[in-house]
Amino acid sequence: MKVGIKYLSDKYENELKKPSYATEGSAGLDLPACIDQPITLNPGDRQAIPTGLAIELPSPDYVAYIFARSSLGLKKGITLPNAVGVIDSDYRGQIFVALTNISNEPYTINAGERIAQLVIAPVIRAEFIEKDELEDTDRGAGGFGSTGKL
Repeated sequence: MKVGIKYLSDKYENELKKPSYATEGSAGLDLPACIDQPITLNPGDRQAIPTGLAIELPSPDYVAYIFARSSLGLKKGITLPNAVGVIDSDYRGQIFVALTNISNEPYTINAGERIAQLVIAPVIRAEFIEKDELEDTDRGAGGFGSTGKL
């Protein structure tokens, strides 16, 4: 599948690494921080960090997701406040990564630092059919913790 990419900053000429898959088995591409000055996130802070990138997905059959980098989350407490970012197929603007600091220590993001992962996936659009009753299952309406101990 071919995805269009536009570099919105000349920093990609020699300062920033262009997104690529790190290994044959990589599902995501690392997104860099495209910033002029370091940005410090204090505990509890949230901020949208620019990547200097825009993409063109080939059709509404695809979506791009932004996920946190597990190493930043585990080691530094830097994660996405919305858990997963969604880039719809018709969005053509710059990709920003919303980050939050859930640790007790300030964290400084530097230019070019890998701040998130971009994963492209197929979309299945549902056709909803209104029903008076839903089919019964063993679980039924049992919610949080209803299938066993945590």
